[in-house]
Amino acid sequence: MKRRAWLTLGAVVLGGGGVVTYAVADQAGQPGAQGRAKRPVKVYDLTLKSTANGKRELPNTDTQQFSLLGVSWTGAAKKLHGTAEVRTRSSETGEWTAWRDLDASVNPVAAPEAGPDARGASEPLWVGASDGVQVRVVDEDGTSSSGLPKGLQVNLVDPGVATTAEMKAGADVAEPAAFVAETPGATDSPSPAPSTSTSASTPPSPPASASASASASASASASASASPSPSASATPTAPPSTVPQPPITSRAGWGADESISPDAPEYNADVKSVFVHHTAGTNDYSCADSASIVRGIHAYHVQVNGWKDIGYNFFVDKCGTLFEGRKGGIDLPVLGAHAYGWNRESTGISVLGDYTSTNASSAALASIARVAAWKLGQYGADPAGTAQLTAGASQKNYFGTSFTAGSTYAFPRITSHRDGYNTQCPGGSLYAQLPAIRALAAGPVQGLKATSVDGATLSGSTYYAKGAITVKWTATTPTALIKSFELLVDGKVAATTSGAATSAGATLALGSHTVAVRAVHQSGKTATSASLNVVAETTAPTFTTNPTLSLRTGTVNTTAVPVTLGWKAADDKALRQVSLLSPATATFGPTTTSSSRTATSGTATTWSMRAYDYAGNYRTTSPAYTPVILQESSAVKSGSWTTRSSTSYLGGKSYSSAAKNASLTWTFTGRSAAWVVSRASGSGQAYVYVDGAKVATVDLKSAATLYRDAIWTKTWSSSAKHTVKIVVVGTSGRPTITTDGLVYIK
Repeated sequence: MKRRAWLTLGAVVLGGGGVVTYAVADQAGQPGAQGRAKRPVKVYDLTLKSTANGKRELPNTDTQQFSLLGVSWTGAAKKLHGTAEVRTRSSETGEWTAWRDLDASVNPVAAPEAGPDARGASEPLWVGASDGVQVRVVDEDGTSSSGLPKGLQVNLVDPGVATTAEMKAGADVAEPAAFVAETPGATDSPSPAPSTSTSASTPPSPPASASASASASASASASASASPSPSASATPTAPPSTVPQPPITSRAGWGADESISPDAPEYNADVKSVFVHHTAGTNDYSCADSASIVRGIHAYHVQVNGWKDIGYNFFVDKCGTLFEGRKGGIDLPVLGAHAYGWNRESTGISVLGDYTSTNASSAALASIARVAAWKLGQYGADPAGTAQLTAGASQKNYFGTSFTAGSTYAFPRITSHRDGYNTQCPGGSLYAQLPAIRALAAGPVQGLKATSVDGATLSGSTYYAKGAITVKWTATTPTALIKSFELLVDGKVAATTSGAATSAGATLALGSHTVAVRAVHQSGKTATSASLNVVAETTAPTFTTNPTLSLRTGTVNTTAVPVTLGWKAADDKALRQVSLLSPATATFGPTTTSSSRTATSGTATTWSMRAYDYAGNYRTTSPAYTPVILQESSAVKSGSWTTRSSTSYLGGKSYSSAAKNASLTWTFTGRSAAWVVSRASGSGQAYVYVDGAKVATVDLKSAATLYRDAIWTKTWSSSAKHTVKIVVVGTSGRPTITTDGLVYIK
């Protein structure tokens, strides 16, 4: 079913001198959710006519929806001394936008090639699917409309529906972008059917004063863009480039209507510089609409400006997708219409959007760098260098620098529109990003850093490994601009990966090494990361002192005898940790040599410990020890002792004595011993003899009552037969001591 709409047009005179024109389309049908039919690109030129009282009116006109617009006037070289503003109504929501300025500065980039019928025009503005427009054009003095150029029009562009993706998308084309970058000549989208007419259909009534534009005659000229003639007019041979060609969506891929650009392309001798532009307009577009935007600009340049083809050689959207611009072959030096006075020795790439105060996306910057490096690489030019360009016109640039036609001037290989012409293009923010683009295009790889080494452990500034390692890295340069990475061991290549890789592995010989990553830019320039120190070693740590148990002070239970686990470990390179594996688990630092634990009495317990170095080598040792409780009844008694019974005592009983010189003697074979007592505020003192020698005087007095308290301990370097004798001192006023036995480590 054919979709029809009535476009209501009108005009209001501004009090200060100027014109407001509006147009509203009443839609009679909506595209179905199942898809959209193919629809050719159309341009509608709505002429703004003045009446005797200054009012401009337009009657109803049958039209399709539009998504891009601009304002044009008679005479490509004439300037619009004033401002042009538009607002549009969304065909989806019915809401009107705020007023937006059109960039109406004159840029006669293609006037000579287009001939005398070329028009002056603003930059086109993408507004999305719309069915209403309002325009106001105000003279710069704000007092009259006499300063406005003749033949003012608002030009509405319907980019149509041309690609398979757009037809499948139905009424809504959603993110992510449906247009995948492709190599030239390869596309999933059929070429669009040629536009059946370059004018809109005429409604049966009422008579329309607005008619669709006719296809502009844009005959080729050897003096296109006021630039010197090329050295050769025949189709040149595409030279190979020093860097790979990036994926570029072909003209067929974005649905170019080739019927409106029938003239053959012209060619330059070479490409000395790349001029960066922006299309201006909105940044609030979906990347799925990028092909439509390019198609709309194509129609605008040809059917509004009067050029023979789209002006730019390439486009890139904010998602980084590249599009072929002017026809003639992306790998050839096609003469474009993008930088007045400089087209003959350059190619132009325009970023979809306005970058006056907004930075271009990283994806867009990378794509600009890729296509610029590729085109310059065809002619052996360094993207970071400069070129001597011959001015094709006498003019000034944005910064006030004057150029004289026929003279040569130095330009960066990657330059911008404002460097050669008095325009704000490509916007202040994108202009400030040109150094970053040059660096990306020219190399070397930036931000390269080796970040970690898998299979190794870092200690201080050195990694330790057994041998096999995997080095990981990061770089800020997009992977598409990186040819390869090389893993260097002691300065020699140990592994090579693709530019998309982020890690590589190698097996190191035993010893100390330096490891680094070298990135090879597509230009061949290299960058090397800071070196990492890696030691490969396979020697396990040693226990210089095997794990041992010694008794410590504290409360004794039959299931929990207080002990100290002691050890010493060492490594020939770097000890990392020591772990207790059983009877409990714990991990200790390399300088720790003891830990307070408890052990079950009467049972042999294996104390398994493992020492690790930073390379992952380890050694395990597992000695077994048995704490043994000797009850007081097993001691040899001397003097008077009284048996006491209580569940608070070990085994339920203890010995107590107030008799001076009363003694108890235990004999055992072991390496550590502890005397266990009960304590209270009235407890007395005792002498301790070890192997017949007096070694301590122990005071059992305690403000709090304590039972089963290991009050005195003794540890030897090895296990042997020993005797421990306890002798009552008979302390005045508190002579009594209570003993609960002896514990030793077997």
